[in-house]
Amino acid sequence: MRRLRWAVALGLSFAGGVGLFMGCSAGADDGTGSGPGGTSGTNGQGGAGAGNGQGGEGNTFVTTGPDAPPDTPVNPCGTGCGDAEICDGAGKGFDDNCDGTVDEGCGCAPGEASSCFKGDSSYRDDEGCNAGTMRCLETLAWGPCEGGNHATVEEQCFNASPTNCGPVNAVPFQTTDLFSGTGTFDDDADANSSVFEVECPAGVTPCPAVGGTSDYQALQSGEYTVTYTKTVSGNPETCTFPLYIGAPGLRVELSWNWGDGVADLADVDLDLHMHQPGTVEAWSMSGSNQADCGFGNCRASDFDPPQGTSSPSWFPAANQPPDPVNWYDNPDDQLDTCYYAPRGAGEDWSDINMGCHSPRLDLDNVGCTPSITDPQSSSFCAPENINVDFPPSLAWTRIAVHMWDLTSGTGTVTPTLKIYCDGALSAELGPTGFAAPITFSAPGDDEAVWLAADVIFPQDQCAVGCTVRNIYEDANAQTPYLTTRSQAENQAGGFGPAYAPIPTP
Repeated sequence: MRRLRWAVALGLSFAGGVGLFMGCSAGADDGTGSGPGGTSGTNGQGGAGAGNGQGGEGNTFVTTGPDAPPDTPVNPCGTGCGDAEICDGAGKGFDDNCDGTVDEGCGCAPGEASSCFKGDSSYRDDEGCNAGTMRCLETLAWGPCEGGNHATVEEQCFNASPTNCGPVNAVPFQTTDLFSGTGTFDDDADANSSVFEVECPAGVTPCPAVGGTSDYQALQSGEYTVTYTKTVSGNPETCTFPLYIGAPGLRVELSWNWGDGVADLADVDLDLHMHQPGTVEAWSMSGSNQADCGFGNCRASDFDPPQGTSSPSWFPAANQPPDPVNWYDNPDDQLDTCYYAPRGAGEDWSDINMGCHSPRLDLDNVGCTPSITDPQSSSFCAPENINVDFPPSLAWTRIAVHMWDLTSGTGTVTPTLKIYCDGALSAELGPTGFAAPITFSAPGDDEAVWLAADVIFPQDQCAVGCTVRNIYEDANAQTPYLTTRSQAENQAGGFGPAYAPIPTP
């Protein structure tokens, strides 16, 4: 079953990491099913691939078609394999015809990305199964589905063996014990012979180092590759497994080319901003307007009771997730991601003892040293990020980047804005998404504002992810919408272009 919201609010967990998904899926108990090639599954595990039936989890049997057992609950989002790809809605990002390729023939927008899952979609949320990522090509067609663990005949993610190394799911900032991905593979290791190496996703630099023997703190979302090496009776043996880092709801991450060897940019200060969904009030780059979440009004200190009048209060206080809510204290503190933010921010949130606020800016990067790989260091080059854990449906949320201080650097600044929806990369803008990469010259473009994109979540409970709409000065020429701070803070039109119409299902 496709899912709208993560099970973070439920405090679910599974072996090897934090339980991030919910909904009907193929899997564990009390089911039978058939997969491609007529293979069958009993006691819960359906066969791999393209048949009409899949296994069940608990007493929720997810099967469709004429061969479904009588009185069987039907997955309301559909399952199994059809005759053609579905480009939109609940079909987007799934291998709807189970041919091993996702969304072939479907169009996409510049800079757009999406989760993608190959094989029978009903296995999407099974333990051992994870979506990959596909990106929009220059031809405005989807590129290949890369990464992930899939329900194809070759991979059979649902049949992962606990004796082998396997995928780990975790949230940003939280320290993960990498041994949780080794299964029983490490049981015969010689004493003190275990070594972990981590390869970060493309664009994540510097890559945080492993702490101690096996502790790893990832500050950015994405799929990390972990290589584990052990020595058995003097002989080295290795295995490799993925570490998936993702947060619930809407998470936006901003980085730039700090210390790339070309420009002196380590002290350049770019700031990330998020606008209150559905409203059109002017921006406030210093944080005097609660419709604008940024460094000046959206950090932990701004919400420490009594909350400041300029700090965002966007949602009804009485709501409970998955409806949008300002504060949410998860029953499992391990899932209050803000409590693990580096540079002391996590301690600030924990001291308030109200859980995490939406929206919030966990991290404000004001200068860094690119050679440092300790993510807890105050000089580590970490991305700025803003989160809304339970975003509203059918309301546009605008994202902007302010060039607060370029006076201390020289050269060309190239920002990268990554937008994640329910843990999946939905857009990567700056280097892509426009006719030419977004660039700013230091110090000449000091106080420039880039109105980057609008984001909206669907109301369809079967759809995955969100829609990201690039904001253009000229849509035909695909030029970015650039303005100045004084113009953005002007009440007469400072918000920028009007929102697009709300997408229809």
